Amino acid sequence: MVELSNGCICCTINDSLVDAVYNVLERQEQIDYMVIETTGVADPLPIALTFLGTELKHLTRLDSILTVIDAETFTADHFGSEAALSQVQYGDIVLLNKTDLVPEAQVDLLEAYLHQTKSKARILRSQHGEVPLPLILDVDLAPTSVYQQVESEDEIHKHGHHEHHEHEHHEHEHHHHHSDHLANDGFISVSFQSDRQFDLDKFTYFLDKVMPVDVFRAKGVLRFSAQDMRFIFQLSGKRYELNYDHRKKPIDNQLVLIGRNLDAQLLQQQLQECLV
Repeated sequence: MVELSNGCICCTINDSLVDAVYNVLERQEQIDYMVIETTGVADPLPIALTFLGTELKHLTRLDSILTVIDAETFTADHFGSEAALSQVQYGDIVLLNKTDLVPEAQVDLLEAYLHQTKSKARILRSQHGEVPLPLILDVDLAPTSVYQQVESEDEIHKHGHHEHHEHEHHEHEHHHHHSDHLANDGFISVSFQSDRQFDLDKFTYFLDKVMPVDVFRAKGVLRFSAQDMRFIFQLSGKRYELNYDHRKKPIDNQLVLIGRNLDAQLLQQQLQECLV
């Protein structure tokens, strides 16, 4: 496993992705599959073009793009997001997860709605993300000709505007397909850190009653008063969990909230009010 943690994989660290792929391919071990897992706000198209628009197209085969959807929390409002729309439009396989948490009729409606956007997508239903691997690996579903057409149009646009610029050559050929989807969608992350402890009741009240519904994801390492242990905190959609953190390193409260159009200053103030 190679982790790229210094930015968005389809925007700011595209070069790091290419370098990481080469590092994997140059190992002595035989590589059967390479799975690239993005964040939930990534645009899959620039990543696909990274493989189809560079020399990587001679070393790899783009098999499919898989999009996971939380069947419990997904609504039509999510399509106000460029990232969500792009993930469905370019998803060759759509995995409807958490189908055990909603009525089957609701899943049927969601599936019909998704077919309106991507009529030929392979839609699979799952719980806990479990699905037979032959349904998602080596399926050869990626319409590479469509992506190559987009690549050609991108090249025409690029050379038409930069034909007098000199090109700098690197050891490996890199391609830049920057996307403004994070800014366009209003995605923002809010980081919070404090050496004071949280009051557990105040913090859970914040999660249940105060925190905006547009916070989609949160995670951190937390300390609570009257508790000797630290906790690893995870939130996804409406659900969250706290698990004991058995690592010995002392650490302050560290928390990050990810969502759309968030008031960072207000969230910082509300979290401060949860401290002892």
